[in-house]
Amino acid sequence: MPELDFRAPRLFVDAALSAGANVSLERNQSNYLGNVLRLAAGDAVLVFNGRDGEWRAEIGGRKRADALTITAQTRAQDRLPDIAYVFAPLKHARLDYMVQKAVEMGAARLQPVLTRFTQVSRVNGERMRANVIEAAEQCGIISLAEVADPVTLDRFLGGRAPERLLVFCDEAAEVANPVQALRAATAANAGIDVLIGPEGGFAEEERALLTRQPNILRLALGPRILRADTAGVAALALVQAVLGDWRNSP
Repeated sequence: MPELDFRAPRLFVDAALSAGANVSLERNQSNYLGNVLRLAAGDAVLVFNGRDGEWRAEIGGRKRADALTITAQTRAQDRLPDIAYVFAPLKHARLDYMVQKAVEMGAARLQPVLTRFTQVSRVNGERMRANVIEAAEQCGIISLAEVADPVTLDRFLGGRAPERLLVFCDEAAEVANPVQALRAATAANAGIDVLIGPEGGFAEEERALLTRQPNILRLALGPRILRADTAGVAALALVQAVLGDWRNSP
């Protein structure tokens, strides 16, 4: 794992980053730096935009922090592993938690899917993206996960690339060693979709549709029933450890 500077504040900015560039701050960012962190002109922060790596920047402004001057790059841009977290959305705080943890686990795409027993029918994409940014700022992540619009489960399955591995986390699957099952999986080089269902589980017709998909791995997450947000963390940890970028960490 690269050595990170966790003492310096980190800020996402939606602007091109290069040495000498000037970046205007939004009002909430100015308030955060000046009134929450008590930083002033001349203080340094780390900034990233998900495209140009991480950079050190100097705060500018008179009465309040209103701009940044980009000084030097601290890390080159990296790439997330091609793992999509596909999930039935939950309510409010638990959805916030689920999104934040998926980002921390290194998911590159967040895809909400609507199933028969999904608890909510409307998903706030802007709130999801705000949680993606917050998690990245706090955890030293410089690549932002893509937030996709919600779709029905059958539409997702009909549109996904068949060469991708579909890890179908199913509490009704026969309990076996999930690590061994993942090690035996093939065709993971084309990307991985990790599917977590709603609290009420999948309907039988949905389970039948899923089991007919190509390149599917039906996986149990141990002998206990997990809540959906817990199951997401467990599944992503398993996939990252066996097939993702955890196995390549020094």
